[in-house]
Amino acid sequence: MSISARRGAVPAVLAVVVATGFGGPTVGTAHADTPPRPPATSSCNPTVDSVYYDVTTRVTPVITDFLPVYIAEGTTGQRTETLTQVDSVATTVDNSEEFSASVGPVFAKVAFKVGFSVSNTKSSTRTNAITNTWNFNKTGYYGLYRGTRRVDGRFVKYICAQTGPTTGIWINAIRGGIGTYTTFETPEIGTVVKNCIPEPVNTVRRAAQDRLGPC
Repeated sequence: MSISARRGAVPAVLAVVVATGFGGPTVGTAHADTPPRPPATSSCNPTVDSVYYDVTTRVTPVITDFLPVYIAEGTTGQRTETLTQVDSVATTVDNSEEFSASVGPVFAKVAFKVGFSVSNTKSSTRTNAITNTWNFNKTGYYGLYRGTRRVDGRFVKYICAQTGPTTGIWINAIRGGIGTYTTFETPEIGTVVKNCIPEPVNTVRRAAQDRLGPC
Protein backbone atom coordinates (compact mmCIF):
# COMPACT_ATOMS: atom_id res chain seq x y z
CA MET A 1 0.00 0.00 0.00
CA SER A 2 1.33 3.35 -0.90
CA ILE A 3 0.12 6.88 -0.93
CA SER A 4 1.99 9.56 -2.86
CA ALA A 5 1.24 13.24 -3.37
CA ARG A 6 3.24 16.20 -4.60
CA ARG A 7 3.63 19.24 -2.36
CA GLY A 8 4.61 22.63 -3.76
CA ALA A 9 8.09 23.98 -3.18
CA VAL A 10 9.24 27.51 -3.59
CA PRO A 11 11.92 27.76 -6.34
CA ALA A 12 15.64 29.25 -6.24
CA VAL A 13 18.14 31.56 -8.13
CA LEU A 14 21.80 32.60 -8.32
CA ALA A 15 24.05 35.55 -7.94
CA VAL A 16 26.78 36.40 -10.37
CA VAL A 17 29.83 38.45 -9.63
CA VAL A 18 31.79 39.76 -12.57
CA ALA A 19 35.22 38.27 -13.07
CA THR A 20 37.66 38.51 -15.90
CA GLY A 21 39.59 36.00 -17.90
CA PHE A 22 38.61 33.17 -20.22
CA GLY A 23 38.42 29.80 -18.50
CA GLY A 24 39.41 31.34 -15.14
CA PRO A 25 40.67 29.28 -12.20
CA THR A 26 38.22 26.97 -10.46
CA VAL A 27 37.22 27.41 -6.85
CA GLY A 28 37.86 24.73 -4.26
CA THR A 29 35.01 22.20 -4.26
CA ALA A 30 34.07 18.79 -2.99
CA HIS A 31 32.58 17.84 -6.35
CA ALA A 32 34.49 15.10 -8.14
CA ASP A 33 32.54 15.40 -11.38
CA THR A 34 33.85 16.84 -14.64
CA PRO A 35 34.01 20.65 -14.45
CA PRO A 36 31.41 22.60 -16.45
CA ARG A 37 32.65 23.37 -19.94
CA PRO A 38 33.70 26.80 -21.18
CA PRO A 39 32.55 27.89 -24.66
CA ALA A 40 34.06 25.86 -27.50
CA THR A 41 36.00 28.89 -28.78
CA SER A 42 37.13 32.19 -27.29
CA SER A 43 35.31 34.22 -29.98
CA CYS A 44 31.60 35.05 -30.10
CA ASN A 45 29.03 37.13 -31.95
CA PRO A 46 27.33 39.55 -29.49
CA THR A 47 24.28 39.86 -31.73
CA VAL A 48 23.67 36.11 -31.48
CA ASP A 49 25.51 34.69 -28.44
CA SER A 50 25.39 37.23 -25.63
CA VAL A 51 25.56 34.79 -22.66
CA TYR A 52 26.79 31.22 -22.25
CA TYR A 53 26.04 28.84 -19.35
CA ASP A 54 27.04 25.29 -18.54
CA VAL A 55 26.28 23.16 -15.48
CA THR A 56 27.15 19.84 -13.92
CA THR A 57 24.55 17.89 -11.94
CA ARG A 58 24.49 15.23 -9.24
CA VAL A 59 21.08 13.92 -8.07
CA THR A 60 20.59 12.49 -4.57
CA PRO A 61 17.28 11.32 -3.04
CA VAL A 62 16.81 12.89 0.41
CA ILE A 63 14.23 12.07 3.08
CA THR A 64 13.39 15.29 4.93
CA ASP A 65 10.55 14.08 7.21
CA PHE A 66 9.88 10.53 8.35
CA LEU A 67 7.86 8.39 10.74
CA PRO A 68 7.92 4.57 11.07
CA VAL A 69 4.51 3.10 11.92
CA TYR A 70 3.50 -0.49 12.72
CA ILE A 71 -0.05 -1.39 11.70
CA ALA A 72 -1.27 -4.38 13.66
CA GLU A 73 -4.38 -6.50 13.20
CA GLY A 74 -7.46 -4.46 14.04
CA THR A 75 -5.72 -1.10 13.58
CA THR A 76 -6.13 -0.67 9.84
CA GLY A 77 -8.06 2.27 8.42
CA GLN A 78 -7.47 6.02 8.52
CA ARG A 79 -5.11 7.68 10.94
CA THR A 80 -3.53 11.11 11.14
CA GLU A 81 0.19 11.29 11.85
CA THR A 82 2.80 14.04 12.13
CA LEU A 83 6.20 13.34 10.61
CA THR A 84 9.52 14.13 12.27
CA GLN A 85 12.01 16.29 10.40
CA VAL A 86 15.18 14.30 9.79
CA ASP A 87 16.93 16.41 7.14
CA SER A 88 16.42 19.50 4.99
CA VAL A 89 17.49 20.89 1.63
CA ALA A 90 17.83 24.56 0.69
CA THR A 91 18.68 26.30 -2.54
CA THR A 92 22.16 27.75 -2.28
CA VAL A 93 24.72 29.42 -4.48
CA ASP A 94 28.36 29.12 -3.46
CA ASN A 95 27.13 27.57 -0.18
CA SER A 96 25.01 30.61 0.69
CA GLU A 97 21.23 30.82 0.92
CA GLU A 98 21.43 34.56 0.19
CA PHE A 99 21.72 35.37 -3.51
CA SER A 100 20.16 37.47 -6.24
CA ALA A 101 18.06 36.47 -9.23
CA SER A 102 20.65 37.45 -11.81
CA VAL A 103 21.51 33.92 -12.90
CA GLY A 104 18.10 32.29 -13.04
CA PRO A 105 18.99 30.61 -16.37
CA VAL A 106 21.42 28.35 -14.51
CA PHE A 107 18.54 26.56 -12.77
CA ALA A 108 16.64 26.33 -16.05
CA LYS A 109 19.66 24.57 -17.53
CA VAL A 110 19.85 22.28 -14.50
CA ALA A 111 16.18 21.31 -14.90
CA PHE A 112 16.69 20.59 -18.59
CA LYS A 113 19.71 18.42 -17.85
CA VAL A 114 18.17 16.32 -15.05
CA GLY A 115 14.74 16.06 -16.71
CA PHE A 116 12.56 17.40 -13.88
CA SER A 117 11.61 20.79 -12.44
CA VAL A 118 13.77 22.25 -9.69
CA SER A 119 13.48 25.16 -7.31
CA ASN A 120 14.68 28.37 -9.00
CA THR A 121 14.32 30.97 -6.23
CA LYS A 122 15.38 31.09 -2.60
CA SER A 123 13.60 28.22 -0.85
CA SER A 124 13.96 25.36 1.63
CA THR A 125 12.21 22.16 2.65
CA ARG A 126 12.37 23.22 6.30
CA THR A 127 8.91 23.42 7.85
CA ASN A 128 7.34 23.31 11.30
CA ALA A 129 5.49 20.02 10.83
CA ILE A 130 4.09 17.73 8.16
CA THR A 131 0.74 16.27 9.23
CA ASN A 132 -1.29 14.08 6.92
CA THR A 133 -4.12 11.55 7.00
CA TRP A 134 -3.10 8.06 5.88
CA ASN A 135 -5.30 5.12 4.95
CA PHE A 136 -3.92 1.66 5.79
CA ASN A 137 -5.78 -1.40 4.51
CA LYS A 138 -3.15 -4.02 5.39
CA THR A 139 -1.06 -4.83 8.43
CA GLY A 140 2.68 -4.20 8.21
CA TYR A 141 5.60 -1.95 9.08
CA TYR A 142 5.34 1.31 7.13
CA GLY A 143 7.49 4.35 6.58
CA LEU A 144 5.60 7.63 6.22
CA TYR A 145 7.82 10.12 4.47
CA ARG A 146 8.32 13.46 2.81
CA GLY A 147 11.32 13.72 0.54
CA THR A 148 12.86 15.22 -2.55
CA ARG A 149 15.63 14.80 -5.07
CA ARG A 150 18.45 17.20 -4.27
CA VAL A 151 20.62 18.40 -7.15
CA ASP A 152 24.16 19.62 -6.50
CA GLY A 153 26.63 20.85 -9.06
CA ARG A 154 28.81 23.57 -10.47
CA PHE A 155 28.20 26.19 -13.12
CA VAL A 156 29.95 28.66 -15.39
CA LYS A 157 28.68 31.84 -16.97
CA TYR A 158 30.43 33.68 -19.80
CA ILE A 159 29.37 36.95 -21.38
CA CYS A 160 30.23 38.02 -24.90
CA ALA A 161 32.33 41.21 -24.71
CA GLN A 162 31.85 43.09 -27.97
CA THR A 163 34.98 43.95 -29.98
CA GLY A 164 33.19 44.92 -33.21
CA PRO A 165 29.71 45.07 -34.78
CA THR A 166 29.48 41.27 -34.97
CA THR A 167 32.59 40.14 -33.12
CA GLY A 168 33.48 39.60 -29.48
CA ILE A 169 35.34 37.44 -26.96
CA TRP A 170 33.94 35.32 -24.15
CA ILE A 171 34.63 36.69 -20.66
CA ASN A 172 34.19 34.55 -17.56
CA ALA A 173 31.56 36.24 -15.37
CA ILE A 174 32.01 34.15 -12.21
CA ARG A 175 34.42 35.12 -9.45
CA GLY A 176 36.95 32.29 -9.19
CA GLY A 177 35.85 30.90 -12.57
CA ILE A 178 33.28 28.33 -11.36
CA GLY A 179 30.31 28.60 -8.99
CA THR A 180 28.50 25.93 -6.98
CA TYR A 181 24.78 25.45 -6.39
CA THR A 182 22.24 23.23 -4.64
CA THR A 183 18.57 22.99 -5.54
CA PHE A 184 15.79 20.41 -5.26
CA GLU A 185 12.67 18.95 -6.84
CA THR A 186 9.16 19.64 -5.55
CA PRO A 187 8.90 17.40 -2.44
CA GLU A 188 6.64 14.36 -2.40
CA ILE A 189 4.73 12.77 0.47
CA GLY A 190 4.06 9.04 0.53
CA THR A 191 4.29 5.69 2.28
CA VAL A 192 6.49 2.66 1.79
CA VAL A 193 6.25 -0.76 3.38
CA LYS A 194 9.04 -2.92 4.76
CA ASN A 195 9.17 -6.05 2.59
CA CYS A 196 11.52 -7.96 0.30
CA ILE A 197 10.34 -6.12 -2.82
CA PRO A 198 12.67 -3.11 -3.00
CA GLU A 199 11.57 0.19 -4.47
CA PRO A 200 13.55 1.37 -7.55
CA VAL A 201 17.10 2.48 -6.77
CA ASN A 202 17.97 6.19 -6.64
CA THR A 203 14.36 7.17 -5.86
CA VAL A 204 12.90 8.99 -2.87
CA ARG A 205 10.75 5.94 -2.16
CA ARG A 206 13.81 3.70 -1.99
CA ALA A 207 15.54 6.12 0.39
CA ALA A 208 12.46 6.00 2.63
CA GLN A 209 12.26 2.20 2.46
CA ASP A 210 15.93 1.87 3.39
CA ARG A 211 15.18 3.72 6.65
CA LEU A 212 12.98 0.77 7.68
CA GLY A 213 15.95 -1.61 7.60
CA PRO A 214 16.43 -4.89 5.70
CA CYS A 215 13.41 -7.07 5.02
